[in-house]
Amino acid sequence: MKLSSYILKNIRPYLVGVAALMSAVLLDMISPLITQSIVDDVIIGKNKDILPMLLLGMLGIGIGRAVLGYTKEYCFDRNSSKIMVQLRRDVFHHIQTLSAEYFDRSNTGELMARVKDDVDTIWDALSFVGMLTIEVVFHTGMIIFCMLRIDPLMTLIPFTGIVVCGITAIVMEKKLGDVYEQISDENAVLNRVAEENLGGVRTVRAFGRERFEIQKFMSHNRRWRDLNLTQSRLFADGFPIFAAASGLVPILVLPLGGYFVMKDRLTIGQLSAFVQYSTNIVWPMQMLGWLVNSLSSASSSLGKLKAIFNEKPAVTECEEPVECPDIKGGIEFKNVCFHKADGYEILHDISFSVKPGETLGIMGATGAGKTSIIQLLQRMYDVTGGEILLDGVDIRKMKLGELRTAFGIVSQEVFLFSDRIMENISLGKKGNMPLDTVIRASSEAQAKSFIERLGDRYDTVIGERGVGLSGGQKQMISIARALSHDSPVLVLDDSTSALDMETEHEIQKMLENKKGITRIIIAHRISAVRNADEIIVLDNGRIAERGTHESLLSQNGLYRQTYDAQY
Repeated sequence: MKLSSYILKNIRPYLVGVAALMSAVLLDMISPLITQSIVDDVIIGKNKDILPMLLLGMLGIGIGRAVLGYTKEYCFDRNSSKIMVQLRRDVFHHIQTLSAEYFDRSNTGELMARVKDDVDTIWDALSFVGMLTIEVVFHTGMIIFCMLRIDPLMTLIPFTGIVVCGITAIVMEKKLGDVYEQISDENAVLNRVAEENLGGVRTVRAFGRERFEIQKFMSHNRRWRDLNLTQSRLFADGFPIFAAASGLVPILVLPLGGYFVMKDRLTIGQLSAFVQYSTNIVWPMQMLGWLVNSLSSASSSLGKLKAIFNEKPAVTECEEPVECPDIKGGIEFKNVCFHKADGYEILHDISFSVKPGETLGIMGATGAGKTSIIQLLQRMYDVTGGEILLDGVDIRKMKLGELRTAFGIVSQEVFLFSDRIMENISLGKKGNMPLDTVIRASSEAQAKSFIERLGDRYDTVIGERGVGLSGGQKQMISIARALSHDSPVLVLDDSTSALDMETEHEIQKMLENKKGITRIIIAHRISAVRNADEIIVLDNGRIAERGTHESLLSQNGLYRQTYDAQY
């Protein structure tokens, strides 16, 4: 990711803005020359005829600066806004392409800080701060040039002031860079702590944890405050140097210029012009510290965004994927192994097959690897050994879009968006799914009755993450979502744990009557898997037992122990 590529793609408005900026600076350079002519030619030379023309010239400069000032501001602000929309879109899009393992080691607060705060900081650098930086550089260069034309020796005074300010700015930038890096990191932590607390506010209150959470937030808030105070101190340390240099320049110029006038080296008009130039060079010196402050912040933010763009998805689509337009739902695991980056083994030598239309039940203790099987099947992660076949094709050779739409997933962690029930069910086919399909899926998931009791029925907007709905209602909407897509493979990952026995029984009956759909049911309840064509029992990432309900009961193993405990 190179910021220059975004600028080059949108270079024309910037060129117009820079041209307007430079034209405005050139008008500023002409104004002291008019003052010189008024003093030397009109006041001292008694040439009153040229006065109207000189006054019109000053009026024209004022009007020209107003028009050019508006043009440069508009061009820079409009173009930087356009670039930031593109940058924020690309950052968000890139994050969407990253694999699940990236989100395992990242947190929401940090990513929110990158997408919002860091992009805003760069936006500032490309608009007003960037425009002002160019103006300061060009303005200073032109003033030095104009001063040199009047008197090179006197130009040493403002030039020395500029050198002192420049050295101070470089020293400040090095110190501020580290501080802004820490401020950016702490801002991400603050976002994370706030996001976690607000997302789990009901849990916080249920356990009377408000005081602890406030103290935790305040500790990070104080750390953020201290870092900002450090930044302010660094800026304040340099400010007296900028103020002294910019304040001394006009004071030192005037007596030396007066001496040169008395020696007939300068005219009074030239001295007036030089003093005006020296006054005009003051504001760039004063702005230098603030500009360094803002540019250091933008540089730190740019580094954070580059770190995200440098992240590559661990799961990628092959260059020439196999076309699978009509997936039947046959699944085969061949000696599949899976371990995390730290070497921790989750699955070992897992082999099973499910024919299209059959049902596979998966049981096992918490942490046995049940959900990991589904994540591998969808290629949220890639296997570290063996292979997974869908209709005889290695899933690594398939298009990711085709692979993932082949599965209707009901996850054990139900996630609902703050949107209409209609949109939550038709997720992925938003705007393209008929209401009849949504109603049919809701009915099959036993959700229709409670949805139609709501005030706006399917147009009812549910709260963030389904707040306001019971755990069972959220699960029913999640099941309806999976059923509405008519995928060839239906995966139910502990999807009925919050349902009452009667509702669970109705859903199981409905699933048994659905023909032509491959079903994978992960559950802790025997009742959810007992009618499966095959049941596998996982233990510490390995298949400990497999068979039908009756054959597993006869083995007197883990499955039998679970059955006895439940019945």
